[in-house]
Amino acid sequence: MAYRSATAKWVGGLTEGKGHITVQSGTLDAPYDFRARTADGKGTNPEELIGAAHAGCFTMQLSALLGAAGCPNPTLKTSAKVHLEKQGAGFAIPKIELELEGSAPGLTAEQFRQQAELAKTSCPVSKALAGTTITLAVKVV
Repeated sequence: MAYRSATAKWVGGLTEGKGHITVQSGTLDAPYDFRARTADGKGTNPEELIGAAHAGCFTMQLSALLGAAGCPNPTLKTSAKVHLEKQGAGFAIPKIELELEGSAPGLTAEQFRQQAELAKTSCPVSKALAGTTITLAVKVV
């Protein structure tokens, strides 16, 4: 089976250091630092990347499920809010909020919601993040 990789390089201490993240495909080559993670710094951060991966994976999984349910051409837009919180001596990601807006011609709103719930639990990124509470809000348009 295929695998995908990413590389992170970090120089310096946690709060003043600087890092750089690249991905195997070359489509991401970005700086990151502690300030981008917790305040107003420039660059990306791990939580933002997790959100992008989760939103993308969930949306692809839902598209596949909707196609199998008789809707081969849905319109879907998903955002993911990844919460980073101080817990004890460190930080944790206790929650991810998926927000879906979309339409699935030929399916009822309830059928759409059921497929979205199935995608939430069955996409590979959701499975990888199973230790985190993952919520889903669906807006049918």
